[in-house]
Amino acid sequence: MHDKPDKAVVALIEDFLTARATRKPSPHTQAAYRRDLSTVAALAAELATPPLPLDDLRIGALSPRLLRAAFARFATDRAAASVGRAWSTWNGFFSFLVAEQVVTGNPMPGVGRPRAPLPEPKPLRGEDTPERLLASAARGEGRQRDPWPERDVAVLALALCAGLRLSELLALRVGSLAGRPGERRLEVSGKGGRPRMMPVEPDLDAVLADYLDSRRRRFGSRTVRPDSPLLVDRHGEPLRRGGLQYLVESCYRRAGIGDRVPRGARLHALRHTFATRLAEDGAGAAEIMRLLGHASLASSQNYIEVTAGQQREAVRANRTNRALVGLVRGQPGRPTGRVG
Repeated sequence: MHDKPDKAVVALIEDFLTARATRKPSPHTQAAYRRDLSTVAALAAELATPPLPLDDLRIGALSPRLLRAAFARFATDRAAASVGRAWSTWNGFFSFLVAEQVVTGNPMPGVGRPRAPLPEPKPLRGEDTPERLLASAARGEGRQRDPWPERDVAVLALALCAGLRLSELLALRVGSLAGRPGERRLEVSGKGGRPRMMPVEPDLDAVLADYLDSRRRRFGSRTVRPDSPLLVDRHGEPLRRGGLQYLVESCYRRAGIGDRVPRGARLHALRHTFATRLAEDGAGAAEIMRLLGHASLASSQNYIEVTAGQQREAVRANRTNRALVGLVRGQPGRPTGRVG
């Protein structure tokens, strides 16, 4: 420890969250940081000898042994992915404290970290579902007080044809679309602040141009400046998280495909559909990694493995394939030996 070994953990958590706020994390992410830090800290205070109120817990008390006990208690009723996320948050917290010279080292390598399985991709079900969804949005079907099909199609197309996350969609600016016609690209601010460039094919380019033209007609050219948010609501205000989720849900409902959307992957199902179709069309893990902005090649490889497994299941379900079973296993009533 350096000069502040006895500073209160709750105060240091606030310092860390303030520093993280400069990176512009989403409110959801910032709340998750606070929850993981506060929950584990409270367990550590409870398990300390003697037990302490959380406000009295000092950073010098957080030994690897106490942190292991706190994380063991934390893990009793939580999934491995939740425990892993909390471990990463605490690892970042201690890395911050080391950089600030509050502590001399990071104890988290001495705390076991579960290896959570990669989540299984959850694309839209049904071969024609993406096309059906886009066609419905383009027609402006359903009872809408103020239909705006050009905007709805643009949102769906950015997720289905560029694989953007919800946070990435909300961060787009009009000026994010750059380059000459035929060479368009989209500058995306990815997860963890990692930027990437997405190629924009002519059809997607036309959809975005149609949307921006409709926006000029609705609100005037001054609302389509390069620094203006790309996606706005029906009042011309920037779309927010809840509004974007509601928009996509209403598109599902109007297209009548609610039963084809995997549970727990509403908007993210569009991104998963983009990645799955890349894998089905022969894209390699490295290409998928670059296009989706994955930090790990394993996440991208997961789409290829799942696609290969689905293809094998489809072949196995083929009735002609099943008919071969009796021919080679000598089932009663079936010919045995060589077939010729």
